[in-house]
Amino acid sequence: MSLKGSNILYLPMQLNLLSPRTKRHIPASVGRGGKRGKTSGRGGKGQTARAGHKIRPEVRDLIKKLPKRRGHGKNRARTVRREQIVHASVNVSVLDAVYKDGEVVSPASLLAKGLVRRNKGRTPSVKILGTGTLTKKLSVRNCILSQSARAAFGLLDVSRNA
Repeated sequence: MSLKGSNILYLPMQLNLLSPRTKRHIPASVGRGGKRGKTSGRGGKGQTARAGHKIRPEVRDLIKKLPKRRGHGKNRARTVRREQIVHASVNVSVLDAVYKDGEVVSPASLLAKGLVRRNKGRTPSVKILGTGTLTKKLSVRNCILSQSARAAFGLLDVSRNA
């Protein structure tokens, strides 16, 4: 239907052309009751059927059973001796095989020959152990000797100075 004398076209009102002014608001479901009848999907009775139920985590029970304050766990600083010096050990038989007669055995020379490794980027402290026999005359500097190594070296030049 159009009115004569105007350029506006008027159409009759139809329900499919109407749109709401505000969006439809549906309140969020809170969890009381439900739409599934009887227990509303909560199973039977007991703790899990109640509101605000919380089951203690299984891992917590395992943690509670573990012994505390021993070993290298959370109390590592109290149980580990960090100042303890770890010596690189070398046997007399290895020195006899690698060194020539009259050479000087020191941590630096042991490192150069590949018998010991660096410890945190530094030349390690070395302890010579007495396993094996010594047939050559060697001088030892800056190394710690075990009792059996002292016996293997006999009365040779054994000094701790550089």
